[in-house]
Parts: sequence; C-alpha cells; structure tokens
Amino acid sequence: MIRLFLVDDHTVLRHGLRALFQHEEGLEVVGEAENGEQLLAQLPTTPCDVVLLDLHMPGLDGLATTQRLQAEYPDVRVLVLSMADNERAIGQVLAAGARGYVLKNTGRDEILVAVRAVAAGRRFLCSELGLAMLEKVLAGTAEPAAKPTGGLSAREHEVLRLVAEGMTTAQIAEKLFTSPRTVETHRQNIMEKTGTKNTAALIKAAMSQSWLH
Repeated sequence: MIRLFLVDDHTVLRHGLRALFQHEEGLEVVGEAENGEQLLAQLPTTPCDVVLLDLHMPGLDGLATTQRLQAEYPDVRVLVLSMADNERAIGQVLAAGARGYVLKNTGRDEILVAVRAVAAGRRFLCSELGLAMLEKVLAGTAEPAAKPTGGLSAREHEVLRLVAEGMTTAQIAEKLFTSPRTVETHRQNIMEKTGTKNTAALIKAAMSQSWLH
C-alpha cells in the first residue's frame, strides 16, 4: 500500500486529488496540508511514503519543504505537482531531492503512473516537460559551435562566468548546488589552465579572449 500525503494551498485541488486516488488499488491518501509547515507538523504521527507537493505555497514553499524532507525524512519521496514549467524551478527542486515533477495539466493516468514510479524509487518527469526539453536538445544540435574557452570544461566555464559577475564562492556553490570546496577546486583549475594568478587577471584574460560571451 502506497501511503500518499497531499500538500497544496488550494482546497478544491486537494479534494479533487483525493477523489482521484480514493478508488485506486494500492493507494491511500493518509493526510492533507495547505503548506510545508502543516505537513511537517503532521508527519510524526502520520507516516507516508510519497508526498504530492505543490511548488508555490504561502509559508514554507515546495522547494524549502523538499529540502526539509530530505534532511529530516529521507525515506519520504517527493513528487512535485505544479503549474511552473520553467527549467530553473524544476532543476532546483529536483536537485533538492524531489523524485519527480508533474504539471497540473497532466492527465489522470500519467499522474497515477508518476505516483507509483516515485513510490518505487524511480524518477519521473511528465511527458510534456520531457518532450519540451528533448526539443531544446535537438534544436541545440543545429546551433553554431561554442567559442573556445581556453580548454575549460562546461562547468569551469560556468564557474568563470559567475566569478566575473562578482559572485562569491559561497554564492556560486549555492547556485550550482555544490560545495564551496568544489567551487574552489574549479577556480584553481581555471587559473592553472589560463595561466593566471588571481581573480582580476583571470577576468581580464577571459574578457580579452571573449570567453564570457
């Protein structure tokens, strides 16, 4: 039996989801909440396997809630159900620990498949998002090759660009969902590859070689 907890600040949507799941074999809705705070308050006495979670909610939103669940309830799997279809929002919540992402206009059958997949430990991205991202990848194959960047890897080039924007090591680490130590390693590698000794010289070299364009 998959124990499912619904978290969304729209009561009508939660009731609709409950109606969707109540007659499905092997699924049981064990709780509802309007936001992350209410969910976390109930989890100690209402254990669940999957949290179906909205991204934009008042108070503790979907991203912050996912981060808390990952830290405090790592066995609970998060499936995001949201209207947000921008890649940054999707990437952030998946990096925070969500196992799947489904748009609210996704069909009933696909939502059910998503819940079962996430409960089984698999990752899931709804077909609309998957196809949109695939189209971008395919379109990218026809784009001109990127300018040379002094032998830097794609991640090193990304770190270089953020350094040039004036971001600190901690800020870069947070943006790229990595550790400050890893960012420092990238910076050191970049300086070695470019033959620079400090940040100012690095940015000057990057600008002169058009690596930041």
